[in-house]
Amino acid sequence: MTTKTESKEPKSMLEKITQFKIGFIPLPLYLMLAVGYILMTVAEKVPENDMLAALGIMTVFAYLLEEIGKNIPVLNTLGGKVLVVTFFPAYMVYKNWLPKSTVDVVSSFMNNNNFLMFFITLLVVGSIASMNRHTLIKASSRIIIILILCDIIGSLVGTGVGMMFGMSAWKTYFFIVAPIMAGGVGEGAMPLAMGYAAIIAKDQDGIFGQILPCVMLGSLVAVLCAGVLKKIGDVKPELTGNGKLLDNPNEEKLESLKGGKVEVNIEKTLIAGILAITIYFFAVWFEHVFKQTLHFAIPSPVILLVAVMGAKMLGFIPKSIEEGGNSLYGFTVKGITPPLLFGVGVAKTDWSKLIEVFKNPAAIITIIATVLAIVITAYVVAKIVGLYPVDTAIAVSCCSGQGGTGALAILGAGDRMELMPFAQVAVRLGGAMTVTFAIFLMGLLS
Repeated sequence: MTTKTESKEPKSMLEKITQFKIGFIPLPLYLMLAVGYILMTVAEKVPENDMLAALGIMTVFAYLLEEIGKNIPVLNTLGGKVLVVTFFPAYMVYKNWLPKSTVDVVSSFMNNNNFLMFFITLLVVGSIASMNRHTLIKASSRIIIILILCDIIGSLVGTGVGMMFGMSAWKTYFFIVAPIMAGGVGEGAMPLAMGYAAIIAKDQDGIFGQILPCVMLGSLVAVLCAGVLKKIGDVKPELTGNGKLLDNPNEEKLESLKGGKVEVNIEKTLIAGILAITIYFFAVWFEHVFKQTLHFAIPSPVILLVAVMGAKMLGFIPKSIEEGGNSLYGFTVKGITPPLLFGVGVAKTDWSKLIEVFKNPAAIITIIATVLAIVITAYVVAKIVGLYPVDTAIAVSCCSGQGGTGALAILGAGDRMELMPFAQVAVRLGGAMTVTFAIFLMGLLS
């Protein structure tokens, strides 16, 4: 018979080791995974173009770097785990500290399999499906108004600050401010470079190389801002909805969105996943149709976002899929986010481009001022229109990130992955508005 005294005996060293975790992985299992990676790498037997190898390597590094980021004083309150998981791998690639086989297999996986789109699709469908319909309708209409104001004020403040430091309004707006708010690289900086090149008859690659560092530094500043906003929310809980933009007293509590324990129905989760893939198929097809018939492209991520939000607002998503979307969201955030951030750092964050902008102090100050103007505007206007200012500012600041990769890092730093649908609105809609206006304005002034 176990006595009361025996039940309180201190845990043995072995028990403590087995209960310690790297991320969510028990330490003994993590060590076995790491040893397997080391043996495979030293023997030069890392499989090329291998999904399992890439995911395994990303897991080895991602959760270890995340633990390091969580334990760095000061930085851990400013989104440190995301900064370490995303930007330190980019620095390691720059310094050749990672084995070539590791860089090659992770880069191949990230560049050839559209893994980021897979993540965003599951996250958007999962989070929207599990939202309260009336809350989504009210928040979406207000977020668009805030986004438009942020674009206007961010442009004016950024351009004004650049001019104060001796740069021309032309250079400041078209080559620093507009690229920051263009919605990323592929769907923002690249179309801007193409449009600029056609208007001013200059080399597109040269223009792209000039604006890309501004996009990357703007994203880094937004990540830091998200970490500060999270800290504000921790200190003043009345300013944050902890992943909600609008408080709805009738909204059902979905505990898994913040890591709470809920019963997971595997079949419902899989159905929500199949729904995500189904909508993606149709989005790709509609993108093709629009391009062929209307001669302009609406990116498939935009079509997917509009379709899911429309279905949810109209009440077409049944209760069973809402429950499955909730657990799909939880799996995506916990199981995919850290490895994906590491992959983004290795394959999609060029450290040499990032540090180029540090050669121009005026550009640095302009970038910081532009992002801060967006964040502060979103924060203030959110309070006026009845949204939670912390969450709204984090979501809207994604318009100044590197598209999907930037939104991932910004929301991760702010611990607000639930806001990915609204972040996508900021990235896609805000980016499209900025690209269209900037190219039109340059054409008008040239």
